[in-house]
Amino acid sequence: MDFSLFYFADDSTADGGAGRYELLLEGARFADRHGFRAVWTPERHFHPFGGLYPNPAVVGAALAMVTSTLAIRAGSVVAPLHHPLRIAEEWAVVDNLSGGRAGVSLASGWHPVDFALSRTPYEDRKRTLADTIEQVRGLWRGDALDVVDGNGAPATVRVFPPPVRRELPLWVTSAGDAETFRTAATARAGVLTHLLHQDVDELAARIAAYRRTAREAHDGWEGHVVLMLHTFLGADRDEVRATVEEPLRAYLRSSVHLLARSFGALDPDFDIDALEDEDLDFLVDRSFDSYFEERGLFGTVQDATATVERLRGIGVDEIACLIDFGIETKTVLDGLRHLDALRVASAAH
Repeated sequence: MDFSLFYFADDSTADGGAGRYELLLEGARFADRHGFRAVWTPERHFHPFGGLYPNPAVVGAALAMVTSTLAIRAGSVVAPLHHPLRIAEEWAVVDNLSGGRAGVSLASGWHPVDFALSRTPYEDRKRTLADTIEQVRGLWRGDALDVVDGNGAPATVRVFPPPVRRELPLWVTSAGDAETFRTAATARAGVLTHLLHQDVDELAARIAAYRRTAREAHDGWEGHVVLMLHTFLGADRDEVRATVEEPLRAYLRSSVHLLARSFGALDPDFDIDALEDEDLDFLVDRSFDSYFEERGLFGTVQDATATVERLRGIGVDEIACLIDFGIETKTVLDGLRHLDALRVASAAH
């Protein structure tokens, strides 16, 4: 099992100035020194939840300057919001700055307001994702793309600078939709997923189907599955619960509003703000218990080892540990030694 760090800050308005990125940079330095596989940063727009990361290529370039071995990955680039040329250009720069360590997970997008940046209608986002995978791949290899210039004349363009690696490591981000897993397998791409909308048994079935499709489509290729988990480990399970409870509850409350407003775009009659406080508290309570017990990586190294082995058994290749959900920065950084102990213990199995 490989271990990576994943960032999706709960509140981009806190800790003004350079302090907003202290956990990102210091966490990446720790991961680089201790043999972690990668660091993942998302793309988020127009909301404080995740708002530290409007462009993962920009922070990826910064990470390239403070690390030497760690893979630098987008988790994710929202494909319909960008021209494939722009994706390939920006990440070719990151690949050069990092000496060939760039990787990208492409997503179809999940929040309608983000599509203010896109010429693609929200309902066409999955088709656009599938097209973008192959276009970015070809551009990365040096293929030309036919375009129309500003005068309406045909032109042929290529991406510069040329990337260091011939092939761009690619994943497809899925919230648990079986069709997205199939899209990834057919495209010979990995999968980046999470447990927000699926449990471990459901994920196991989707991974099995993904592997079957990948083998059939690509002559035995098995694919690659990355699972994002909210993570904090310590020496005592009760102390860990006390440390994470308040920030994780606040994080979940914020995400409930964001997810509900996305759903509300499909159902105008749904209004999260119309819920009574006790109803919202009930939802957050249920979510917290589920995350702490089943959908996250919490507790001691021994607790987490059992979770890792279960996930290894269903075919997860890499755990991307989301660490920036509101715990004080120094506490998170101090706790990374326990996560490293888990990484070492898992490597011994």
